[in-house]
Amino acid sequence: MTPGNNGASTPEDDDPFGYLYADGQANGATPPSGGGGYGYPGSVNRVRAVGERQYGQQQPGYGQQAPTAQYGQQAAPTAQYGQVPQQGAYGQPNAHYAAPETVPGGAPTGRQPSGGGGGRGRGPNTKGLLIGAIAVVAAVVIGIGVAMMNGNANDKSKDTAGGGSTPSASESASPSASASQSAPAGALPKIDAKALNLDGGTSLASDIKGAKADGGVYVTGFNHVGAKVTWTVNGIQNAGDFRLYARYSIPGADANATLSVNGKANSQPLGLKNFIGSPKGDYEKGWQSTWGPVTLNKGTNVIEISCNEGNQCDALFDQLWLE
Repeated sequence: MTPGNNGASTPEDDDPFGYLYADGQANGATPPSGGGGYGYPGSVNRVRAVGERQYGQQQPGYGQQAPTAQYGQQAAPTAQYGQVPQQGAYGQPNAHYAAPETVPGGAPTGRQPSGGGGGRGRGPNTKGLLIGAIAVVAAVVIGIGVAMMNGNANDKSKDTAGGGSTPSASESASPSASASQSAPAGALPKIDAKALNLDGGTSLASDIKGAKADGGVYVTGFNHVGAKVTWTVNGIQNAGDFRLYARYSIPGADANATLSVNGKANSQPLGLKNFIGSPKGDYEKGWQSTWGPVTLNKGTNVIEISCNEGNQCDALFDQLWLE
């Protein structure tokens, strides 16, 4: 600026609207026209013209000076006074103006949109989070309720067990039905040959091997009419039908005898057959067992095995037992 009255005396007096006042008009201030400045003639244009910053134009880096128009060059055209700048199409950027936040390196915005695209931003799925939280709370409440119910049940059972209550008659230490029906083997009486009562010429011997009675003793001399062995059975707890088992030996030939209980003979003889097929004449290999039905009274009973008319009595006896 050259000496003289070419404008405001100082930059702070450079009033762009000086043409509106009388003193400004006296100093030569004129309204803006064309592409030049406005205010005092030749005044320093300290305001950046609208549209000087182009859309998408790279901004200077930190510490670098932005390029400005050279002295004497015309600045970017501006809208005339009273005119409305031309707007672009809806949704398109204005070529003469760009917001600082849309330009690379411009000022960051205080709030970033959460959604994408041109639509309205969507927030987090709070409905799903709320449903999940409710489900977790419900599961915890149910678990606590179940635990409390189980605890109450356990307490009740402990009170019953520790209260000194006695079991009922049906819960007493009585054996079950299956246990009472299956008596242990050998519970009924058993007798060896030397404990029998011998009559009619019978006697004891032990020279033939294979007898299981104590000491290998057996009854011999039974092979004639009138021979008899008697067993007095004590301790029968319940009356009923039983089986009388007899262990005997024959010389490879069938035999039989008369079985009597309490003085009454059975209708069928006691069979002393050669069930194992032992060789003839060999007593040692002829040891085997047979049985006959007997009906016993409670208490004491008398069982007799005798050789009567019509019997084949060539046999040895070593043991008798009941089942």
